[in-house]
Amino acid sequence: MTRRRSESSTVARPRTAVAAEEQLELQALVPLLANHFKRAHADMPPGLRAVFDAAGLGNRHGAVLARLLYTGPVTVGELARQLGLGLTNASQLIADLDHAGCVERHTDPADRRRTLVSLRSARRADVEQFIARRTTPLVRAMEQLTVAQRNGFLAGLRAWADEIDA
Repeated sequence: MTRRRSESSTVARPRTAVAAEEQLELQALVPLLANHFKRAHADMPPGLRAVFDAAGLGNRHGAVLARLLYTGPVTVGELARQLGLGLTNASQLIADLDHAGCVERHTDPADRRRTLVSLRSARRADVEQFIARRTTPLVRAMEQLTVAQRNGFLAGLRAWADEIDA
């Protein structure tokens, strides 16, 4: 999924050289992370996996569901901004998920001109189970860190995501 660089990434940050042994450790860790992401389909509850298979949905669709679980109802434009996608791509992903019965569109009660997208209640439990299963190793790892280390880790992930998208 293509992300737009975060606003914080536009601020010039001092760069510190990474030691050769740190680079070697990173080179060993990245494939392990890649394997975790490749297994996402296998970690899905059977009902969600069946929906993804039948509708030809992929990782990008899963990212949308995860975001909707986190944010609740949002407009397609807000979702596109949050995921760093173009409006056309976000609209297509929502259309695919709507066709598969994973999301629903409804009028914003606060502004009837706006349409909100939300996770269908019939899919919520499967998505919650899937996201919990996928994030459990990360949560366990974060529990081993101090608050300062967690902040550094999160800052590092954000910087990495920005560099991937650069």
